[in-house]
Amino acid sequence: MNKLLSSGLAILGALLCIGVANGQTEQQLKTDLQKKLGTNAKVRSVSPAPVSGLYEVLVGNDVFYTDSSGKYLIQGEIIELASGKNITEQRQADLNRIKWADLVPANAIKTVRGNGSRQLAVFSDPNCGYCKRLEKSLQQLDNVTVYTYLLPVLGPDSLQKSKQIWCAADPYKAYMDWMIGGSAPSGKSDCATPLDKNMAFAKSYGVTGTPTLFFTDGSRFPGAVQITDIEKKFSSLK
Repeated sequence: MNKLLSSGLAILGALLCIGVANGQTEQQLKTDLQKKLGTNAKVRSVSPAPVSGLYEVLVGNDVFYTDSSGKYLIQGEIIELASGKNITEQRQADLNRIKWADLVPANAIKTVRGNGSRQLAVFSDPNCGYCKRLEKSLQQLDNVTVYTYLLPVLGPDSLQKSKQIWCAADPYKAYMDWMIGGSAPSGKSDCATPLDKNMAFAKSYGVTGTPTLFFTDGSRFPGAVQITDIEKKFSSLK
């Protein structure tokens, strides 16, 4: 999966150096953590974790844990042994969830196969190798409506190709000719496009790489997801 530049390692390094006084309130912990992190990342919240004595720390959309003094950082997963439930994984999934209604179909290239009853949104960069791999897999899906949101995150050539694809007489054909057939888009690129809106949506919802898939329940699958996993997710939505 192609990703934009990440500050994750820098964030982790900063968190590991944090040491604050004992007995801090959640707000004090949040304030002190943010001071240590500076502008590298935003501490969204500090709240009690499911395990007594631990606190959940949200840095962007990433889940960390700390003790009541903020002296230690725990990076890992909390699993409830009785049920086998991965609490951290579920929490991360909830954080990455969007409202399907927030997507704007008019900003996407729409294709319908079969009865189109199953819906899927894909954020894709035309120069993304994993996006091309995903598109080949998606051809196996039937009874599906796919909304492809062009997201040119990989540089000027991606932006140019995205404009040419959108401005084509048949955007879906131009997109597939390039992504699967290898025939580069050509023609005009000066029509009105939704690319700025797609980029703004991506920034707002933390879509930092392509491909990224969304299902109607708002759940997010990053990367070139296997077709079996997509079918499994569709089955769970019935």
